[in-house]
Amino acid sequence: MTAPVLLALFLAAVQEPVDILITGGTIVTMDGDMRVVEGGAVAIRGREITAVLSPQDPLPQARQTIHAEGHLVIPGLVNAHGHAAMTLLRGIADDLSLLEWLQNYIFPAESKNVSPEFVYWGTMLAAVEMALGGTTTYADMYYFEEEVARATETVGIRGVLGQSVIGFPAPDYKTPEEALAGAEAFIERFKDHPLIVPSVAPHALYTTPLDIVRKAHALAVKHGVPLQIHAVEPPEENDQMIEKLGKGTIHALDDAGILTKETILHHAIWLSDEDIARIQKGGASTSHNPESNMKTASGLSPVPELLSAGISVGLGTDGAASNNNLDMFEEMDSAAKLHKIMRKDSTAMPAKTVFTMATIGGAKALGLGERIGSLEAGKLADIVLIDIREPSLTPLYDVYSHLVYAIKGSHVDTVLVNGRVIVQGGRVLTVNTEEILEKARAIQEKIIESLEK
Repeated sequence: MTAPVLLALFLAAVQEPVDILITGGTIVTMDGDMRVVEGGAVAIRGREITAVLSPQDPLPQARQTIHAEGHLVIPGLVNAHGHAAMTLLRGIADDLSLLEWLQNYIFPAESKNVSPEFVYWGTMLAAVEMALGGTTTYADMYYFEEEVARATETVGIRGVLGQSVIGFPAPDYKTPEEALAGAEAFIERFKDHPLIVPSVAPHALYTTPLDIVRKAHALAVKHGVPLQIHAVEPPEENDQMIEKLGKGTIHALDDAGILTKETILHHAIWLSDEDIARIQKGGASTSHNPESNMKTASGLSPVPELLSAGISVGLGTDGAASNNNLDMFEEMDSAAKLHKIMRKDSTAMPAKTVFTMATIGGAKALGLGERIGSLEAGKLADIVLIDIREPSLTPLYDVYSHLVYAIKGSHVDTVLVNGRVIVQGGRVLTVNTEEILEKARAIQEKIIESLEK
């Protein structure tokens, strides 16, 4: 429906109070016209936005009004890739190459420590960090994903959660076949959940047999859910796959029929022009994780070329063990500047493009573009308010410049997910943050003790 029709329908029902009315802010809609509405309003009924109103439009009665003068009102940010529970491994091993970090430190630490309790409290810590920083939806791939879902729901954010499948014994399932069965059970349990989007997540082609990845993809297609996989992140991966399979990663995934709309390729760094064409033709999407990739010296995804090819690209932090935080505003700043310096082109990756990746672009990459990622009537009310009345954010000339180059996660004031206020005044309302911090510190002591044995 067109905007005038939607507005007419809204005005016809204006006598019925809405649940929440956000008024007076600068609304950055990220809709098809990229509208920015000064002094506008957002009306919410239940879980959905019913209208985005201009200053001249009549306002409905509301059960609750949030006064947003001096605030930017933006869509909730979408963190397109991560491993939430790995907040508990934040800083455990740094300044290493990706494969050394993964094989010599992370996998051993996980094998000794990852349990349902570890995953639950690690995800609680991550979800609070993300909520406070304006992230309302995140993608995850890890172990004991039921615990990830439980923590995500408790904090009240949205998760695209992938049960990991890997080619060696994992903390939750000892064989990839068991993991596939577990993934299907997870999908069936959470398929219609209001906050959880279940998915299946084969770790990578260098850790998981191609036949298992093919079966995971069949599962995703069968249930209409996303498939998440790390792809060409380490520089060595393509050579390893050529030696093992006779072709590079993207070529192998394409020949196996895996590069479809269900699939999101995390990192997607070492891509040839032919690889990009294969991804575009198949309909897969990618996530860009610049800070993690910088830290492990893995390389830089050719994002401008991917976007030019019409491929949906989301922005992600990766896990806190390789970032080492989950601040999407910081990630946006890094993404914009990194491409400029690497290309020696200050026009590369403009702020509006990067903010798109962190909102509607990430939503589309995860298959949620019709539900989240922009402020429009009919979409879910995932909304963030940022107070810009402070020295570091004054003056304001361009909202996208501020959002990418000036604002930090700590500037977030209020967060709504599904029309529910979960952060207010920079405080999470849904959980006891101090309890989560205490649990995290206690688990840290266990991790230190385990690594000394």
